[in-house]
Amino acid sequence: MFVRLVIGLTFLFINLYACKDGYFSCVAKVKDSTSIQNDSVSIPIKNNKRLVYSKKLPNAKIYKHDEFLNLYIIEDKKNFKYPFDINMRLQLGSAAVNSKTFAEAKVVQEQVGLNTLGKYSTKIKIPAVITSSCCALEGILTPDGMIDKYYLKHFMENSSADYGDIGIRVKDEAKCIKITASNPYLENNPLKRGDCVVAFDSKKISSSAELMRKILFSKVSSKHTIKIKRDGKFYTFKDIQALKRTGGGEISDTFLEFRGIYFNKKLYVVKLSKHFKEYGLKLGDRLIQVNGVRIKNQDELREYVENFKDFSTLLFERNNFQFFVNIK
Repeated sequence: MFVRLVIGLTFLFINLYACKDGYFSCVAKVKDSTSIQNDSVSIPIKNNKRLVYSKKLPNAKIYKHDEFLNLYIIEDKKNFKYPFDINMRLQLGSAAVNSKTFAEAKVVQEQVGLNTLGKYSTKIKIPAVITSSCCALEGILTPDGMIDKYYLKHFMENSSADYGDIGIRVKDEAKCIKITASNPYLENNPLKRGDCVVAFDSKKISSSAELMRKILFSKVSSKHTIKIKRDGKFYTFKDIQALKRTGGGEISDTFLEFRGIYFNKKLYVVKLSKHFKEYGLKLGDRLIQVNGVRIKNQDELREYVENFKDFSTLLFERNNFQFFVNIK
């Protein structure tokens, strides 16, 4: 009991000291913990582990990997004495912090799912750690945007790095949480592009960021109810099953990932399931057309694939030789 009291008072003192000195203490903590390492972030957390953001494979024992957001949980052999925690309490302000300086700023745009990271109003050198004045984590600032604390918390606290998916992508538009794309390969998918999402599991949804968190953080195979508005009428769909998310973030997100084919930004094939190898496809093949329409990027690919729910004809090129693949 005495030992626990001493430990508790020690951490209380540390937190009070950090709050007292504000972000200057956070800069010192980031520096002392070597949390910024060139283009990577390596933040000490509880249980002798580190939360890592890196586009390169860490040279350490890896416990878990989120391939969508380039996050890792790795072993911390040095065991930094005062690990970071995630601030889920009310916070009046925050700052981007690196090992040399800090810059107080604010979240301009929330993270919307895996494809649209948050925006943070600072010009500090990136990568950086976003913290409260008591040095609790608010997010990680990367070259692609801000990974917010909700995603960090979800990754750290769940045994799996999987995300749920009901086949829709959304954005805020006027007073509508608009579905911008709907997976045509999901069996009996009732949701359509242009629908406005009103409620999820009988609770009103206020933003696309909130909706995507609820969907992504749901357990794979769980069932949900979604209420939408379509052409002025309201519809409620029940027992929509969350499947395992296959694309988004660092991974291509064209809906063809659901079938087992993955692309890079220039539409070269970078990964294939056994199913597509039977079609004669190989890594390095480049996609040129979908259903007779030439495409330039992943967004166009997703749009044209979605328009042809039952059948898609893909034109590929390999060493100046072009060939068709039909997807049902």
